[in-house]
Amino acid sequence: MTPYDDSNIFAKILRGEIPNTTVYEDDHTLAFEDIAPQAPVHVLVIPKGKYVSMIDFAEAATEAEMAALNRAVAHVIKIKGLSESGHRLLVNGGSDGGQEVPHLHIHVCGGKPLGPMFTL
Repeated sequence: MTPYDDSNIFAKILRGEIPNTTVYEDDHTLAFEDIAPQAPVHVLVIPKGKYVSMIDFAEAATEAEMAALNRAVAHVIKIKGLSESGHRLLVNGGSDGGQEVPHLHIHVCGGKPLGPMFTL
């Protein structure tokens, strides 16, 4: 497993070194607008803990952190008005999965029909 890199952009956001547009925050999570949105609504939800991937998170996170991440995603869906129209959740893992930042993050996307999941 890739070790956590404290210099990644999300770690810097969590430390307040890089500004963000916060959508939701609690003790364990931060949700903020993606700086390069791929849909009209594109929010990233991250745990505040040092987790690289979903596997890392599932193996090491506390029950409180796990519950908070799920609740944060649900809050973002509601805040952004995607409850009725629909949304897509995406978690990239590792290089083959397209993960660009080595900090677990969930993409919450919506605001228009998003089409098929993959066009390989």
